[in-house]
Amino acid sequence: MTTQQYRLQNLSCANCAAKFEKNVANLDTVEQVKLNFGAAKLTVTGSATIEQLEQAGAFDHIKVLPVTNRTVEQPVPFWQRRENKLAAIALLFVAIGYGMEQWQPSIAPWIFAVAIVLGGVDIFKVGVQNLLKWQFDMKTLMTIAIIGAAIIGEWEEAAIVVFLFAVSEALEAYSMNKARQSIRQLMDIAPPTALKKMVHGDHSHEVEVETDTLAIGDIIIIKPGSKIAMDGVVVSGKSTVNEASITGEAMPVLKEVGASVFAGTLNEEGAMEVRVAKHVNDTTIAKIIHLVEEAQAEKAPSQKFVDRFARVYTPLIMLVALLVAIVPPLFGGDWTHWIYQGLAVLVVGCPCALVISTPVAIVTAIGNAAKQGVLIKGGVYLEALGHVDAIAFDKTGTLTKGTPVVTNLYTHDETRLLQVAAAVETKSQHPLARAILQYAFDRKLHVPSVEVFQSVTGKGAQGVVEGKAVYVGSLSWIATLAHVPQQVLAQARLYEEDGKSLVAVLEDAVFLGLIAVADEVRDESADVLQQLQRLNVQQTVMLTGDGERTAKAIAKRLRVQHVRASLLPEQKLKEIQSLQQQFGSVAMIGDGVNDAPALAAANIGIAMGGAGTDTALETADIALMADDLTKLPYTIRLSKKTLRIIQQNITFALGLKLLAILLVVPGWLTLWIAIFADIGATLLVVLNSLRLMRVHK
Repeated sequence: MTTQQYRLQNLSCANCAAKFEKNVANLDTVEQVKLNFGAAKLTVTGSATIEQLEQAGAFDHIKVLPVTNRTVEQPVPFWQRRENKLAAIALLFVAIGYGMEQWQPSIAPWIFAVAIVLGGVDIFKVGVQNLLKWQFDMKTLMTIAIIGAAIIGEWEEAAIVVFLFAVSEALEAYSMNKARQSIRQLMDIAPPTALKKMVHGDHSHEVEVETDTLAIGDIIIIKPGSKIAMDGVVVSGKSTVNEASITGEAMPVLKEVGASVFAGTLNEEGAMEVRVAKHVNDTTIAKIIHLVEEAQAEKAPSQKFVDRFARVYTPLIMLVALLVAIVPPLFGGDWTHWIYQGLAVLVVGCPCALVISTPVAIVTAIGNAAKQGVLIKGGVYLEALGHVDAIAFDKTGTLTKGTPVVTNLYTHDETRLLQVAAAVETKSQHPLARAILQYAFDRKLHVPSVEVFQSVTGKGAQGVVEGKAVYVGSLSWIATLAHVPQQVLAQARLYEEDGKSLVAVLEDAVFLGLIAVADEVRDESADVLQQLQRLNVQQTVMLTGDGERTAKAIAKRLRVQHVRASLLPEQKLKEIQSLQQQFGSVAMIGDGVNDAPALAAANIGIAMGGAGTDTALETADIALMADDLTKLPYTIRLSKKTLRIIQQNITFALGLKLLAILLVVPGWLTLWIAIFADIGATLLVVLNSLRLMRVHK
């Protein structure tokens, strides 16, 4: 069976989306259907023409477009939306009707009737079809209420209800279009064309081509001020690139030959040639778009609750309305008055605001996070992060920068110490060797050549530099070869207590000095951990494969509450399980590769540096696209605020309606009040959800 994807236009009503999905599923040639309401995307397994799909959505005028790399739902301008045109017609005739009440009262009901028929044609068409099938949704309730109001002679209020219901639907459409902006902005990041370098013998020229036609290995030209069209590797030139569109980090990054670049990032002042490394559908930005869309389709626990509740809520409202309409008259009440009250209950019970209360908040939050360089894979993870009680951190590359650097020299001759040590280390592959070499190169020191190099496993290395035997390695090894002064041993203990690794250097039996090397702690790590405590994270734990002394020294500097050192990957997994038994909900943050088992076992797995790292994008529930630890408190704040806003939305949606329904007791509920309660609830839910766009790092 073939699977086809489509973009949808005019899909703004959650109830209508569910009905459309059901209609498509009922087509004989369709095996399976999945509708992503947040991303306005339809996936169909089987065979169905666009005409068949549009016929399935004809009740809500849904338009279907086949997916291409550039296809995305474009918001229809306000004045072009069908429901808004009908609302304008209804408003015009309502105004004329009010004028006629002053001049020709007998004609006014007929004018209001025209407003009802023209403005409510779509409502009635769907509502009557639903009644015949015993399907009860918002339009069913509105159809019964409007027709009932007209029957008992409330033409004026029925016309107003038609107009205001259209306003309510316009608000719902506006909110979903606003929430979906993140997808549209992501789709617009990568340019649709690129300048391809064409080589003919000794000559070359550039041709503008569609990115879809580029193959791996093609060379594209990136001019100053232009966007990079494809993921690739720089083969010529040098420039700084703004990667904010991918990582959320605004600081430009220097790109030289051999550096990786991402589609959609902005080249600044230099020109470069880039070898294409991925197909257009496999680029980092394409994966981000796909994952954000999938995340918006994933229903959060609160949304599942609202969906279940809404299925019970609508029939319950109809039952309440029926009881209000018939019970009081049976005990002597006025039939017309109480039927009117029952119709008003139907209107106020319309579940528009309730149904939209959760999805608009989830879609807005996930979209905002994507713009900030945080990829959240679903509403379930967004909500779960707000409930985390403990966070476990990998040390290397998470709390630290992940690259050892020289921090201290203890010697009477720094230049000679660095020269002979760097000379021996030029032949070594050890990470500490690279740190020493880099330190020497940064100071532009002359590094002599080494002869008779020999690596001594577990101890260090030795060689002949400028005719003298040089030994570079652990202090304990050097101490077996020559006398080490007592003050050196005392200083070494201080360095080790501070979590630093030591390299001792010996030249012709003369002790030259110590080089202290450490994986530097990120500048922001301490502040991030303090922010987490303020966000009510009960426990922070550092999990590392490093030795106990180094781990405890770093933990002390950062004020991490607990340390687990000398851990293998499978031992990190057991530590996560132990934390879950102790605290309940646990998040793990690591690099997404070595920490994959622990990330998978945690309630929430968070990967550092997701940009360009396929493993991080695939294994983690949340990926911080840049190596920016400060995005962690931001994401937790976003999660907690989303939870609060969803709770507020549900309270607004139900509270306003309950308040209006209570007006039935003294008989004060009118259709005017009912529809304003519905619109008020929808407006509050929409505006409250859009506040999530203002949450920043």
